[in-house]
Amino acid sequence: MAYPYVFRAQAPPVRAEDHKAAAKDAAAPVPQPRDHWPAGASRSAPPHGAGAGWLRGLGSGERLASAYDLVETMHYLYVRVVKARGLPVPASAAYVEARVGNHRCATRHSDSNGKAAASPVEWNQVFAFSRDSSLQATALEVLVRDDKGGGGVGRVAFDVAEAPVRVPPDSPLAPQWYRLEGGAGGEVMLAVWVGTQADEAFPDAWHAADGAAAAVHQVQSTRSKVYVTPKLWYLRMSVLEAQDVVPPGGGIAYRGQHAAEVFAKVQVGGVVLRTRPCRATRGSPMTSVAWDEELVFAVAEPFEDPAVLIIEARGAHPAGKNKDDIIIGRAVLPLALFEKRLDGRRHVQAQWFSLEPFGFGRPPPEAAGAFAGGRVQLRACLEGAYHVMEEPAMYASDTRPTARQLWPPPVAVLEVGVLGAQGLTPMKTSGGGRGVTDAYCVAKYGQKWVRTRTVLDSCEPRWNEQYTWEVYDPCTVLTLAVFDNCHLSGGVATGDAAVRDQRIGKVRIRLSTLEMDKVYTNAHPLVTLHPSGLRSSGELRLAVRLTCLSLGAVVRLYGQPFLPTMHYTHPLATAQLDTLRRQAAGIVAARLGRAEPPLRREVVEYMLDAGRHASWTWSIRRSRANFLRATALLSTAAAAARRLAGVCRWESPAATALAHVLVVTLACSPELVPPAAFLYMAAAGLWNYRRRPRLPAHVDARLSCAEAARADELDEEADTFPTSRPNGVVRVRYDRLRCVAGRIQTVVGDVATQGERVRSLLAWRDPRATAIFTAFCLAAAAVLYVTPARVVALVAGLYALRHPRFRSRMPSAAGNFFKRLPSRADTML
Repeated sequence: MAYPYVFRAQAPPVRAEDHKAAAKDAAAPVPQPRDHWPAGASRSAPPHGAGAGWLRGLGSGERLASAYDLVETMHYLYVRVVKARGLPVPASAAYVEARVGNHRCATRHSDSNGKAAASPVEWNQVFAFSRDSSLQATALEVLVRDDKGGGGVGRVAFDVAEAPVRVPPDSPLAPQWYRLEGGAGGEVMLAVWVGTQADEAFPDAWHAADGAAAAVHQVQSTRSKVYVTPKLWYLRMSVLEAQDVVPPGGGIAYRGQHAAEVFAKVQVGGVVLRTRPCRATRGSPMTSVAWDEELVFAVAEPFEDPAVLIIEARGAHPAGKNKDDIIIGRAVLPLALFEKRLDGRRHVQAQWFSLEPFGFGRPPPEAAGAFAGGRVQLRACLEGAYHVMEEPAMYASDTRPTARQLWPPPVAVLEVGVLGAQGLTPMKTSGGGRGVTDAYCVAKYGQKWVRTRTVLDSCEPRWNEQYTWEVYDPCTVLTLAVFDNCHLSGGVATGDAAVRDQRIGKVRIRLSTLEMDKVYTNAHPLVTLHPSGLRSSGELRLAVRLTCLSLGAVVRLYGQPFLPTMHYTHPLATAQLDTLRRQAAGIVAARLGRAEPPLRREVVEYMLDAGRHASWTWSIRRSRANFLRATALLSTAAAAARRLAGVCRWESPAATALAHVLVVTLACSPELVPPAAFLYMAAAGLWNYRRRPRLPAHVDARLSCAEAARADELDEEADTFPTSRPNGVVRVRYDRLRCVAGRIQTVVGDVATQGERVRSLLAWRDPRATAIFTAFCLAAAAVLYVTPARVVALVAGLYALRHPRFRSRMPSAAGNFFKRLPSRADTML
């Protein structure tokens, strides 16, 4: 199915001027008037006249002010039901139903329990009727009904052709009181207008197409929303020392002059880190212990969970009853106590905190004047100069530090139009045994997440929603994924927490591969890997445009570090960064899951690749794919070596003659070698321009070796860690892993052997070989000292290009000498 891009020809080509003006005066860009309201329908709809329906009365003088120029303009009839008064039925039983043609929407029942019948009843809901689904309708009916009596209270009718057109950024249409007809009286407050998906009422509206599949209280989970990642910080806490913590008779048995092992444990949220154990020294009636160890956590603002510091000791109970860890004391520290550091060069002062006695760590009578539970010295701060990574570094969509004061200005604007999807696979079965897909799309770039509305019961959903992001670094990645909403079952929203939205597919677009100010309109394949094999679930149609704000700033970015300066001046360990990334992903999933409607944990984890252990666990498919990638990477060098060998073997006399001329020229003028090399690379770049990629890269199943992977290999890749498969299956896989790893270790051993032979040239492992090589080096130094460099280059080049009749099929003397050198493989078991 083709998706037309309505009015794109009349739209301004680039809206960079608006964003540049916004960068100067910090004001939002003002939408510009674009296109005339169609006389009967959009470009994809029937012409004005018969069948035009309620759009028939719209004049061509109306204009839309919409920034939605990347997607098809969709027209909606909006009905806002505010409240009612003077109804002859109880307030708790009244509800409003809106009808356009065969489509209807109904408000939720009022929460006005106990109110009198004449009391106002409030709903404040918005309904949206699509032009495509209500094409034949000419009238809108708004009915007030009695839920308990089952009858109608009254109705209001509108000619939809007379509905006013609201043009953003106009203010919302003011609702009016309308008297109910055909009943016992009463009034209802309504507002009716025609708009597009650019209307601010669109995200919160209940779409008529959803009314047949979901109840009123379930529509919230199908609406389009924008989410923001919480502000993430690194909490750096150095546990220095503790004093007055373990009295001799307070539950910890001493061995000689030394106490049992004492360690500190810090818990922030659900993450617990601990220091190494140390033995406390007994220099007084109290004891002291020093760790000077640093612990780092990922936390989110606002800070809800405090840092809980616990001092524990591993030793024997005084009575010898148990040998478990004993809690001596603890301190609950709100994160707001710690300062926010925006510069890594500024020193953070250490602070002392009192410990509350806990468990067996009770102070003895001789410690009555000391601290009740001891005290601990900490040096803690919230780091704002780092970028807290919650997604894989290779797919990062943001590199800005936490502190807003350190953010650079944006260099581009990214606009993404989520047009729709086609050919989606039915993901679940309805009550009648028919395949059903309730699809929605999620896009993530930087701190902004967007979720389109859920199109119910459609394998060809059309969203036509457009979103905008500011770009601070073009070498980042936009991630989109399509999901099936499984929290609607047969029209009833399921409250089961075990129900998870199913993945349909994911698309990644690296912004640096896009040309500036160009609209890319493509269908991206949605491919997922299941234990049963590769599954193609359809295509996602997108319209993407990257608008440049400052070309000079973009060029300068290519010479700057990818991450903030603190990642290089005070780097964190690789293993530590991986742990912190999982912490940050868990925090983001928990915070976005508390929104309404929630962006569920399975969605966030799939977008962030959280919980994915494929990077550090074995996968025969991924190993094969990486091997082929490495082979393809070296194919260019191998092809060049083959061509050079062909030239040396005189396979093409003309090419060899040209090579002789080139060698003589460069040998006579060695200063031309660097310019010639750079000129060749520049010419190659210009020559390859005509073959440049025209479209963003798609998922390549063949490159991933997913098409040829067997079911057992895919099941092994999808297995949990530790494994959950039977012992027989694990044994077969282990034997296969041993076979593959044996080949790998052979290759690694061969590479190590060659390197050790190079090292043994001067190591006197073989005295005769080293003596020969040393004498050769002395002779070569003497010859090269008296021989001009151009003569050496000329002789070497002509020798390499000598005719085959002067060549021998036997290995060269240098190769024979190298293969005879010893390696450390002789000393291995």
